[in-house]
Amino acid sequence: MSLEKPQKDSEFLNTLARGLSVLRAFSKERPAMTLTEVATYTSLSPAVARRCLNTLVQLGYVGKKGKTFLLTPEVMSFASAFLESMNIEEVVRPHLQVVRDRTGDSSSLAVFSNPDILYLIHVSTNRMVRLAAGVGTRFPAYATSLGRILLAHLPDEKLEDYFAKTEFQKFTDKTITDRDRLKKIILQARQNDYATIQDELDYGIVSVAVPIRAGSPEVIAAINCSTATSRVEPGEMLHTRLPCLREAAKEIEIELRRYPALVNSILAQSN
Repeated sequence: MSLEKPQKDSEFLNTLARGLSVLRAFSKERPAMTLTEVATYTSLSPAVARRCLNTLVQLGYVGKKGKTFLLTPEVMSFASAFLESMNIEEVVRPHLQVVRDRTGDSSSLAVFSNPDILYLIHVSTNRMVRLAAGVGTRFPAYATSLGRILLAHLPDEKLEDYFAKTEFQKFTDKTITDRDRLKKIILQARQNDYATIQDELDYGIVSVAVPIRAGSPEVIAAINCSTATSRVEPGEMLHTRLPCLREAAKEIEIELRRYPALVNSILAQSN
Protein backbone atom coordinates (compact mmCIF):
# COMPACT_ATOMS: atom_id res chain seq x y z
CA MET A 1 0.00 0.00 0.00
CA SER A 2 1.97 2.94 -1.25
CA LEU A 3 1.32 6.46 -0.02
CA GLU A 4 -0.06 8.68 -2.74
CA LYS A 5 0.62 12.38 -2.20
CA PRO A 6 -1.88 14.84 -3.65
CA GLN A 7 -0.22 17.50 -5.73
CA LYS A 8 -0.44 21.22 -4.88
CA ASP A 9 -2.51 20.83 -1.72
CA SER A 10 -1.05 22.87 1.11
CA GLU A 11 -3.75 21.59 3.49
CA PHE A 12 -2.69 17.95 3.10
CA LEU A 13 -0.93 16.52 6.19
CA ASN A 14 1.60 13.90 5.14
CA THR A 15 2.15 12.88 8.75
CA LEU A 16 -1.51 12.04 9.24
CA ALA A 17 -1.66 10.18 5.93
CA ARG A 18 1.38 8.11 6.89
CA GLY A 19 -0.12 7.20 10.25
CA LEU A 20 -3.36 6.09 8.61
CA SER A 21 -1.46 4.05 6.03
CA VAL A 22 0.21 2.20 8.91
CA LEU A 23 -3.16 1.40 10.49
CA ARG A 24 -4.51 0.15 7.17
CA ALA A 25 -1.48 -2.05 6.60
CA PHE A 26 -2.79 -4.57 9.13
CA SER A 27 -5.23 -7.15 7.81
CA LYS A 28 -6.46 -10.71 8.19
CA GLU A 29 -3.35 -11.86 6.35
CA ARG A 30 -1.08 -9.53 8.36
CA PRO A 31 -2.46 -9.38 11.92
CA ALA A 32 1.00 -8.78 13.39
CA MET A 33 4.04 -7.24 11.70
CA THR A 34 7.55 -6.21 12.49
CA LEU A 35 8.78 -2.68 11.86
CA THR A 36 10.48 -3.84 8.67
CA GLU A 37 7.29 -5.45 7.40
CA VAL A 38 5.23 -2.32 8.10
CA ALA A 39 7.80 -0.15 6.34
CA THR A 40 7.87 -2.49 3.34
CA TYR A 41 4.11 -2.72 2.96
CA THR A 42 3.47 1.02 3.38
CA SER A 43 6.50 2.09 1.30
CA LEU A 44 7.61 4.26 4.22
CA SER A 45 11.18 4.49 5.41
CA PRO A 46 11.91 2.47 8.57
CA ALA A 47 12.48 5.70 10.51
CA VAL A 48 9.10 7.15 9.51
CA ALA A 49 7.31 3.83 10.08
CA ARG A 50 8.88 3.58 13.54
CA ARG A 51 7.69 7.08 14.52
CA CYS A 52 4.17 6.32 13.27
CA LEU A 53 4.05 3.03 15.14
CA ASN A 54 5.38 4.52 18.37
CA THR A 55 2.80 7.33 18.18
CA LEU A 56 -0.02 4.84 17.57
CA VAL A 57 1.21 2.71 20.47
CA GLN A 58 1.11 5.71 22.81
CA LEU A 59 -2.40 6.58 21.59
CA GLY A 60 -3.56 3.04 22.24
CA TYR A 61 -4.44 2.03 18.67
CA VAL A 62 -1.46 -0.29 18.21
CA GLY A 63 0.05 -2.75 20.66
CA LYS A 64 3.54 -4.22 20.78
CA LYS A 65 4.59 -7.76 21.67
CA GLY A 66 8.29 -8.40 21.39
CA LYS A 67 9.34 -7.14 17.98
CA THR A 68 5.90 -7.29 16.43
CA PHE A 69 3.11 -4.73 16.32
CA LEU A 70 -0.63 -5.40 16.14
CA LEU A 71 -3.88 -3.46 16.24
CA THR A 72 -5.76 -3.07 19.51
CA PRO A 73 -9.56 -3.13 19.95
CA GLU A 74 -9.41 0.67 20.35
CA VAL A 75 -9.41 1.05 16.55
CA MET A 76 -13.04 -0.11 16.63
CA SER A 77 -13.96 3.31 18.01
CA PHE A 78 -13.60 4.74 14.50
CA ALA A 79 -16.15 2.30 13.06
CA SER A 80 -18.45 2.76 16.04
CA ALA A 81 -18.43 6.52 15.58
CA PHE A 82 -19.56 6.14 11.97
CA LEU A 83 -22.25 3.56 12.70
CA GLU A 84 -23.68 5.53 15.60
CA SER A 85 -23.53 9.00 14.08
CA MET A 86 -25.04 7.95 10.76
CA ASN A 87 -27.87 5.76 12.14
CA ILE A 88 -27.11 3.16 9.50
CA GLU A 89 -28.11 0.24 11.71
CA GLU A 90 -31.66 1.48 12.24
CA VAL A 91 -32.02 2.58 8.61
CA VAL A 92 -30.85 -0.62 6.95
CA ARG A 93 -30.70 -3.65 9.26
CA PRO A 94 -34.47 -4.15 9.80
CA HIS A 95 -35.02 -4.42 6.05
CA LEU A 96 -32.14 -6.83 5.56
CA GLN A 97 -33.51 -8.94 8.40
CA VAL A 98 -36.83 -9.16 6.55
CA VAL A 99 -34.94 -10.38 3.46
CA ARG A 100 -33.08 -12.94 5.56
CA ASP A 101 -36.26 -14.17 7.24
CA ARG A 102 -38.15 -14.50 3.95
CA THR A 103 -35.39 -16.21 2.01
CA GLY A 104 -33.21 -17.95 4.57
CA ASP A 105 -30.21 -16.29 2.91
CA SER A 106 -27.66 -13.93 4.37
CA SER A 107 -28.16 -10.32 3.28
CA SER A 108 -25.75 -7.41 3.18
CA LEU A 109 -25.32 -3.77 2.25
CA ALA A 110 -22.04 -2.61 0.76
CA VAL A 111 -20.58 0.48 -0.87
CA PHE A 112 -17.91 0.84 -3.53
CA SER A 113 -14.45 1.48 -2.08
CA ASN A 114 -12.18 1.36 -5.11
CA PRO A 115 -11.18 -1.28 -6.10
CA ASP A 116 -13.24 -3.25 -3.57
CA ILE A 117 -16.65 -3.36 -1.99
CA LEU A 118 -16.88 -2.47 1.68
CA TYR A 119 -19.53 -4.13 3.85
CA LEU A 120 -21.42 -1.75 6.14
CA ILE A 121 -24.20 -4.09 7.29
CA HIS A 122 -24.38 -7.89 7.23
CA VAL A 123 -27.27 -10.05 8.43
CA SER A 124 -26.22 -13.68 8.58
CA THR A 125 -27.99 -17.02 8.85
CA ASN A 126 -27.13 -19.95 11.07
CA ARG A 127 -25.72 -21.84 8.11
CA MET A 128 -22.00 -22.34 7.88
CA VAL A 129 -20.39 -20.47 5.00
CA ARG A 130 -16.85 -20.63 3.66
CA LEU A 131 -16.55 -16.89 3.21
CA ALA A 132 -17.55 -15.00 6.32
CA ALA A 133 -18.54 -11.36 5.97
CA GLY A 134 -19.10 -8.61 8.49
CA VAL A 135 -18.88 -4.87 8.97
CA GLY A 136 -15.63 -3.72 7.38
CA THR A 137 -15.13 -6.81 5.22
CA ARG A 138 -13.70 -6.09 1.79
CA PHE A 139 -13.97 -8.19 -1.36
CA PRO A 140 -12.84 -7.42 -4.92
CA ALA A 141 -15.73 -5.71 -6.68
CA TYR A 142 -15.48 -7.65 -9.96
CA ALA A 143 -15.95 -11.04 -8.25
CA THR A 144 -19.14 -10.23 -6.31
CA SER A 145 -22.75 -9.44 -7.20
CA LEU A 146 -22.65 -6.37 -4.94
CA GLY A 147 -19.53 -5.15 -6.68
CA ARG A 148 -20.82 -5.74 -10.17
CA ILE A 149 -24.02 -3.79 -9.68
CA LEU A 150 -22.04 -0.95 -8.07
CA LEU A 151 -19.58 -0.98 -10.97
CA ALA A 152 -22.49 -1.05 -13.40
CA HIS A 153 -23.72 2.29 -12.12
CA LEU A 154 -20.39 4.09 -12.05
CA PRO A 155 -20.03 6.95 -14.54
CA ASP A 156 -18.38 5.68 -17.71
CA GLU A 157 -15.10 7.49 -17.03
CA LYS A 158 -14.82 6.00 -13.54
CA LEU A 159 -15.61 2.53 -14.86
CA GLU A 160 -12.89 2.86 -17.49
CA ASP A 161 -10.46 4.03 -14.81
CA TYR A 162 -11.36 1.00 -12.69
CA PHE A 163 -10.62 -1.39 -15.54
CA ALA A 164 -7.37 0.41 -16.35
CA LYS A 165 -6.03 0.22 -12.79
CA THR A 166 -7.42 -3.04 -11.38
CA GLU A 167 -5.51 -6.30 -11.41
CA PHE A 168 -7.93 -9.19 -11.92
CA GLN A 169 -7.08 -12.50 -10.31
CA LYS A 170 -8.84 -15.84 -10.19
CA PHE A 171 -10.30 -17.05 -6.89
CA THR A 172 -11.80 -20.16 -8.51
CA ASP A 173 -11.59 -21.61 -12.00
CA LYS A 174 -14.91 -19.83 -12.70
CA THR A 175 -13.73 -16.34 -11.78
CA ILE A 176 -14.07 -14.12 -14.84
CA THR A 177 -10.93 -12.04 -15.31
CA ASP A 178 -11.12 -11.24 -19.04
CA ARG A 179 -11.66 -7.46 -19.25
CA ASP A 180 -13.86 -7.49 -22.34
CA ARG A 181 -16.10 -10.21 -20.95
CA LEU A 182 -16.36 -8.45 -17.59
CA LYS A 183 -17.31 -5.17 -19.26
CA LYS A 184 -20.12 -6.89 -21.15
CA ILE A 185 -21.42 -8.49 -17.96
CA ILE A 186 -21.30 -5.20 -16.06
CA LEU A 187 -23.03 -3.27 -18.84
CA GLN A 188 -25.73 -5.96 -18.92
CA ALA A 189 -26.13 -5.54 -15.16
CA ARG A 190 -26.59 -1.80 -15.72
CA GLN A 191 -29.41 -2.56 -18.15
CA ASN A 192 -31.01 -5.21 -15.91
CA ASP A 193 -30.53 -3.18 -12.72
CA TYR A 194 -29.36 -6.30 -10.91
CA ALA A 195 -26.29 -8.54 -10.90
CA THR A 196 -25.78 -12.21 -10.15
CA ILE A 197 -22.74 -14.33 -9.54
CA GLN A 198 -21.97 -17.99 -8.87
CA ASP A 199 -18.78 -19.76 -7.78
CA GLU A 200 -16.51 -16.84 -8.66
CA LEU A 201 -15.38 -15.56 -5.26
CA ASP A 202 -15.57 -19.07 -3.81
CA TYR A 203 -17.13 -22.36 -4.80
CA GLY A 204 -20.68 -23.08 -3.72
CA ILE A 205 -21.82 -19.46 -3.36
CA VAL A 206 -24.58 -17.86 -5.43
CA SER A 207 -25.85 -14.31 -4.94
CA VAL A 208 -27.93 -11.56 -6.48
CA ALA A 209 -27.67 -7.82 -5.78
CA VAL A 210 -29.66 -4.67 -6.53
CA PRO A 211 -28.71 -0.99 -6.24
CA ILE A 212 -29.73 1.54 -3.60
CA ARG A 213 -30.49 5.08 -4.76
CA ALA A 214 -31.13 8.15 -2.66
CA GLY A 215 -33.31 10.87 -4.12
CA SER A 216 -31.67 10.74 -7.55
CA PRO A 217 -30.62 8.23 -10.20
CA GLU A 218 -27.19 8.08 -8.54
CA VAL A 219 -26.47 4.72 -6.88
CA ILE A 220 -24.90 5.02 -3.44
CA ALA A 221 -24.90 1.40 -2.24
CA ALA A 222 -26.18 -2.10 -2.99
CA ILE A 223 -27.86 -4.94 -1.12
CA ASN A 224 -27.75 -8.65 -1.84
CA CYS A 225 -28.89 -12.15 -0.99
CA SER A 226 -26.20 -14.78 -0.74
CA THR A 227 -26.57 -18.51 -0.17
CA ALA A 228 -25.19 -21.92 -1.04
CA THR A 229 -25.68 -23.31 -4.54
CA SER A 230 -26.90 -26.51 -2.90
CA ARG A 231 -29.95 -24.58 -1.66
CA VAL A 232 -31.03 -22.79 -4.81
CA GLU A 233 -30.33 -22.68 -8.53
CA PRO A 234 -29.37 -19.33 -10.12
CA GLY A 235 -32.63 -19.19 -12.05
CA GLU A 236 -34.67 -19.74 -8.92
CA MET A 237 -32.52 -17.13 -7.17
CA LEU A 238 -33.79 -14.51 -9.59
CA HIS A 239 -37.38 -15.67 -9.42
CA THR A 240 -37.65 -15.84 -5.63
CA ARG A 241 -35.03 -13.40 -4.30
CA LEU A 242 -35.00 -10.51 -6.75
CA PRO A 243 -38.54 -9.24 -5.95
CA CYS A 244 -37.79 -9.42 -2.22
CA LEU A 245 -34.53 -7.51 -2.65
CA ARG A 246 -36.14 -4.82 -4.78
CA GLU A 247 -38.86 -4.33 -2.18
CA ALA A 248 -36.23 -3.98 0.54
CA ALA A 249 -34.27 -1.51 -1.59
CA LYS A 250 -37.33 0.70 -1.99
CA GLU A 251 -37.95 0.67 1.76
CA ILE A 252 -34.32 1.59 2.46
CA GLU A 253 -34.46 4.41 -0.08
CA ILE A 254 -37.54 5.80 1.67
CA GLU A 255 -35.72 5.65 5.01
CA LEU A 256 -32.68 7.42 3.57
CA ARG A 257 -34.76 10.55 2.91
CA ARG A 258 -34.77 11.11 6.66
CA TYR A 259 -30.98 10.79 6.95
CA PRO A 260 -29.25 13.11 4.44
CA ALA A 261 -26.03 12.98 6.47
CA LEU A 262 -25.74 9.25 5.82
CA VAL A 263 -26.28 9.74 2.10
CA ASN A 264 -23.73 12.56 1.96
CA SER A 265 -21.24 10.48 3.92
CA ILE A 266 -21.45 7.59 1.46
CA LEU A 267 -21.24 9.95 -1.51
CA ALA A 268 -18.18 11.64 -0.02
CA GLN A 269 -16.52 8.25 0.45
CA SER A 270 -17.07 7.24 -3.16
CA ASN A 271 -15.78 10.48 -4.70
